Amino acid sequence: MNHPAPNGMGPLLKAAIAAVKLVTAEEIMPRYLKVAHHHKNDGSLCTEADIAAQNALTKKLQAILNVPVLGEEMAAAQQRALWETGRDGIWCIDPIDGTSNFVHGLPYFAVSVALVREGKSVLGVVYDPVANEMFAAEQGKGAFLNGEKLIGRETTGTLQQALASVDMKRLKKKLVTQLAINPPYSSQRNFGASALDWCYTATGRYDVYLHGGQKLWDYAAGLLVLQESGGYACCIEHDDFGAGDIWQQSVIAARDEKLFAAWKNWIRAQS
Repeated sequence: MNHPAPNGMGPLLKAAIAAVKLVTAEEIMPRYLKVAHHHKNDGSLCTEADIAAQNALTKKLQAILNVPVLGEEMAAAQQRALWETGRDGIWCIDPIDGTSNFVHGLPYFAVSVALVREGKSVLGVVYDPVANEMFAAEQGKGAFLNGEKLIGRETTGTLQQALASVDMKRLKKKLVTQLAINPPYSSQRNFGASALDWCYTATGRYDVYLHGGQKLWDYAAGLLVLQESGGYACCIEHDDFGAGDIWQQSVIAARDEKLFAAWKNWIRAQS
């Protein structure tokens, strides 16, 4: 299915979207449900599709804008070295966010690409090939879904009525206990692909979002989609999302300002 022509997107964002769609079609989806996998040192999964997609994206993105590319499937030392030298511009990519889902046939995974300058994302693309949903954002130009301005579902309810996306990993024990026995929301989900979690929050599919610790490629694109759609984000520890450790960033987020304030206050009250 072809998406409508993008409205208001700059040429750089259009080119990045085209690159992501092409690499996904050539390197990722032909391997869906068919690919072997192995565990990395940190216990996470990696597949031939991750490596092939990262290599192909690197070539295509550098042909669009020739700056360093930091990918999830690189060694940690290489990632940190690239980050230190890429202040003027660096591509940050997660070739398959949700690799475990990809391997097990759960249709909740995405390709995530961001262009980061001086520590801030200025362009982001998150593509869900199963649902054929292309989320995109450019700093100051808004967020888009399949080429149209992203207009999320209006949230009119209270925190007690909210649908929450919550990843319990890396949250402190006291907070996890309170979420388990006394949750402030109506219902909870966690499907295991951070980039899509951000985008689903931006659209209002999730009312509120909580994650205990994400790496740069987990949030670089999705955060921008949320922000450019009018949403809000901070860390558990402080209000300035950009002030934390980029390799282990906690997340509190919501599209609606009042829900965001109530969610943040409740979480911090449990600390």
